[in-house]
Amino acid sequence: MESYDYIVVGAGSAGCVVARRLSDDGASRVLLLEAGPPADDFWIRTPAGMARLFLSDRYNWRYSTEPEPALRNRRVYWPRGKTLGGSSAINGMVYTRGNRRDYDHWASLGNDGWGWDDVLPFFKRAEDNERGASSYRGAGGPLRISDPAVMPRSVEAFIEASRQQGIPYVADLSSAGEEGVGVLQATIRDGVRQSAYDAFVAPVRHRANLTVRTDVHVRRILFQGRQASGVEVLERDRVREIRALREVVICAGALGSPHLLMLSGIGDGAMLQRHGLGVLMDSPGVGQNLQDHFSVHVKAQTLPGSSYNFDLLGWRQYWQGLRYVTTKGGYLALGSSLAAAFVKSGPDVDYADLEISFRPMTFTHNDSGSVAVDPYHAISASVYRVRPASRGQVVLRSADPLLAPSFHPNYLHAEEDKHAMLAGLRHARSILASQPMASCIVREMSPGPDVHSDERLVEFMEQQGKCAYHPAGTCKMGRDALAVVDAQLRVHGVERLRVVDASIMPTVTSGNTNAPTIMIGEKGADMILAARPSTTALSAS
Repeated sequence: MESYDYIVVGAGSAGCVVARRLSDDGASRVLLLEAGPPADDFWIRTPAGMARLFLSDRYNWRYSTEPEPALRNRRVYWPRGKTLGGSSAINGMVYTRGNRRDYDHWASLGNDGWGWDDVLPFFKRAEDNERGASSYRGAGGPLRISDPAVMPRSVEAFIEASRQQGIPYVADLSSAGEEGVGVLQATIRDGVRQSAYDAFVAPVRHRANLTVRTDVHVRRILFQGRQASGVEVLERDRVREIRALREVVICAGALGSPHLLMLSGIGDGAMLQRHGLGVLMDSPGVGQNLQDHFSVHVKAQTLPGSSYNFDLLGWRQYWQGLRYVTTKGGYLALGSSLAAAFVKSGPDVDYADLEISFRPMTFTHNDSGSVAVDPYHAISASVYRVRPASRGQVVLRSADPLLAPSFHPNYLHAEEDKHAMLAGLRHARSILASQPMASCIVREMSPGPDVHSDERLVEFMEQQGKCAYHPAGTCKMGRDALAVVDAQLRVHGVERLRVVDASIMPTVTSGNTNAPTIMIGEKGADMILAARPSTTALSAS
């Protein structure tokens, strides 16, 4: 049987990091498996190409939630990456770590080694920040972190208007984890998207001890007793087994990792039995604790010069395309959001629980996921509560490993989330109504100038709210009855099996989740390597 020391399932933001670090010393043979195809595509490399990837059958799982009770039973579209790099190959490239107190909270829950001071070195190790190294930033690492290639004047207007609202300016918003307003950095190198695959795996793929395979669907984890011994895969319409001599590391993401555990007999025992699956470990927390950031947009029509919508339409889009191809500059080299304000929803909140992200352009997308740049000058500010109280779940739909589970995020289920989002909408409106931002704006388009009462604003959220594409928490780390992994990311109740991705977050971080997921990959790899001397390998025979 084909065998490796480590099998890493999922070549996403964490999986690419884990595979790279496990292969760094040359002593271990590492197999990285990805269900999707290679990521050799112009629109993946082009930052603005994320709009083209939003509905891609080839590179996107194109999930949808179940009907959401608090959103008038709408199904919400959930794009997730299906290629080398995972969602880091199709996301908005925004790089924020969250607040330092997020991690101190994780540690307070009994997860030793996960406080801010513990995780900061792993953030820094991954980074090559164009601003250089500092007490917060990393330089020389695999992942390039850069400032926007173009700085439209409306970005500066948004920052100054936020300051007029009493929000402090933070020069290093992406790195320091502070409340305030500032420019957002992105995972872009010289105008080209840097997915986790591009940064961590592509430069070392030639290594003899690293094997990367695409279009391989892992059906289940194999066990000898309670020790993970390998994986069963579907590859080219053939089912076969691959042996892991030391560990299997699941990095399939907050939606894929709990699904794979369930298919492997680890999950709520009653649910597994209903689908005819054997129960290896009754672990009721698998798939529970689902958290995601629920987002709404304030959109405003502007005077010419404050938005670059028209630069992405008509003949100008071809000029921008030529500019990008020849210089890797211009508007096609920008990520999704260029600035953000992190603020509190109320005076009794300990630290910022709202993110207001600013874009000098607008687009329209419906529940099916289709995207189109708006044919008028406009800007937008997206609002979401970064620490939602609502909790959802991933539920097994079938024992068929090719059929996705059902997703129930329960957006706005908690009343406090509604109250916080109302505060966020009012914060965003106040910023746009302050100078110098106000001088750029002709009129508000959504929610609309007539929508002011709590009731009307809640209706707007119910009708127009979307996900922010940050699912987390479904294999949470901890010691309580619903914890799935321990602080070393080892799956409770079995051996030689870990989960290393955003699913292990006890609570979702206060901002975009790609950077924390990469950090989890860095720290998880260190834990795996530290355990190697005391771990006896399975026999290869």
